[in-house]
Amino acid sequence: MILAATPIAGGHSDAVRAWIYELDRRRVVLVEIEGGARHGAIDLESGAVAERAARIAGELGLPLVIVMDSSGADVNEGVSALHAWGRFARVLAGLSGVVPIIVGVTGACVSGPALLLGLADHVVMTTQSFAYVSAPDQVRSFTAEATDAQSLGGAAVHATSSGLATLVVDDDDLLETLATLLDYLPDHHLDDPPITACPDPVDRSTSLAEAAVPKEPNRSYDVTEVIDDVVDHGSFLELHPHHAPNLVVGYARLGGRPIGVVANQPRARAGTLDIDASCKGARFVQSCDAFNLPLVTFVDTPGYEPGRDLEWRGIIRYGAQLVHAYTAASVPRLGVVLRKAYGGAYIVMDSRGIGNDWCAAWPGAQIAVMGASGAVQILHGRELRLAEQHEERLGIDRGGSGATGDGSEAVGRRQELESAYEEAFLNPQVAASRGYVDEVIDPADTRRHLAGALARFSTKRDHQPQRRHANPPL
Repeated sequence: MILAATPIAGGHSDAVRAWIYELDRRRVVLVEIEGGARHGAIDLESGAVAERAARIAGELGLPLVIVMDSSGADVNEGVSALHAWGRFARVLAGLSGVVPIIVGVTGACVSGPALLLGLADHVVMTTQSFAYVSAPDQVRSFTAEATDAQSLGGAAVHATSSGLATLVVDDDDLLETLATLLDYLPDHHLDDPPITACPDPVDRSTSLAEAAVPKEPNRSYDVTEVIDDVVDHGSFLELHPHHAPNLVVGYARLGGRPIGVVANQPRARAGTLDIDASCKGARFVQSCDAFNLPLVTFVDTPGYEPGRDLEWRGIIRYGAQLVHAYTAASVPRLGVVLRKAYGGAYIVMDSRGIGNDWCAAWPGAQIAVMGASGAVQILHGRELRLAEQHEERLGIDRGGSGATGDGSEAVGRRQELESAYEEAFLNPQVAASRGYVDEVIDPADTRRHLAGALARFSTKRDHQPQRRHANPPL
């Protein structure tokens, strides 16, 4: 796999090898944990090699790339091997937010090493790789449930259910994918992401994005069509595409500058936010802030997904993760309300209230506590119930006409109230008049407005209070 590189002094053992390596013209520290004769079992010496390489990545300010196929700690060395993994984990935790940490899993990644994947910024798995903490035999003995490596922790599982895998690729595409991810990231946290030449004019029309969003508020569409048209052509790289698909996250470029994109996806679960989407978004926002990528958020959500199971599982706590990540972010934060922005979900999708730097809305956007139907039911429910009960006594069909041929006045009254609510509250002009939206923009000019705002806020510096650290709702 490794063609040409500079070995790190003392950077080789039976299971681990380390280099300063040029990956697609980008210098990185590369650690290869090889699943060869010893199945990548890590002993004290191998752990020391990995630890040394990680420290050098931090000292040189270079991304740390780990290619892993490991069966875990060497049982022949016992606790010494566990100690070695612990030291490596400590260094990785110290590098978090300092240099990008990207892991490629090419085979097994089990037991202690599997936990290290959770410390990485990105995990790319090959199609036949797998990762788990407890082996299938252990699961069977404890739960009496039969399983195997792929169904327990295969790449497909981590791409969908757990969300651990950023991307899943074929073996031959692994290094290219790792290099592509690094294209959007700086070498270290004190550097800016690499800016590239942009042949795509920043003032071109985004009429395709406008056409992609239906006028009807309840019709679904694919928000990636909007993103693709607004950002530089061909630059959008969606991450975790199969996990929590109701929220889209990914890297892109705007005028050649790397950005992080967050967007509600109306095509999945109507674009509502749930626990998985909140965690996915929070982790991504935090990562972008760590490595100086401005954030662009596209909003179209009716709110949080309702459900007893979600409440019991802690949607309050997990939902707050996204609030905390956005409010703690010091990079430029730009937002565009495409269509619906209701309730608490509107707040957490980087609204002006939680510190967004520039917020725009399309003319058809609906920014309110809730939709017209729910609001009318709360505000005028008693009046409408009395009217409906009266019509029931008269035998009037509220679906249209009754035995007398007269239409339902209750239905007409409800429609009248909903229309009045929409006109008074469900338009961006109300939010704009109160300073909650900076501009109501022509959808075809979205790219130009975002590029201008990004240029204005490119020198933003946010001073955080002095403290040991925040206490986020992990």
